[in-house]
Amino acid sequence: MAQSETETDTVRQMRHHPAELDHIDRKILGALAQDASHSYAELSKMVNLSAPAVHDRVKRLRRDGVIKGTVAILDGCKLGRTLLTFLVVDTSSYNATRQLLSFVSRPEVEELHTVAGDGCVFVKVRAADTESLENFLMEIQSLEGVRSVRSYIALSTFLERGPSPD
Repeated sequence: MAQSETETDTVRQMRHHPAELDHIDRKILGALAQDASHSYAELSKMVNLSAPAVHDRVKRLRRDGVIKGTVAILDGCKLGRTLLTFLVVDTSSYNATRQLLSFVSRPEVEELHTVAGDGCVFVKVRAADTESLENFLMEIQSLEGVRSVRSYIALSTFLERGPSPD
């Protein structure tokens, strides 16, 4: 089985089960969501636990998949990708949708979701300019089974964040 098929099968079979979190876990998660560089000593002061106890909780939260990773949030504009666009792609079959899911490896793709509603796939793309966006759109439109692509260019961004632990 090709890697893209494996990845898309995983996406399709994913089930979401909420983790059991207490108020201390949520406080730790909130602090890390604000600044992931907090030390265990700093976190321990925030939640009134020892640093080893906080370390154990963070380790459990990672193991349970609540904390999926620790990343730097990069500024797309400063990296030369100034054109933020949201695409709604309508496909004629799941096979066509699966082809689209192979775009996860593209650097301009920031998010890719299968959705219910007016389209089948929702894609967040950050391109360098209109020419690179147009080339990207042509690639998507050339896939067999893609019926339509609607694009929405963001003029300003007022809020971008992940889920709140509250």
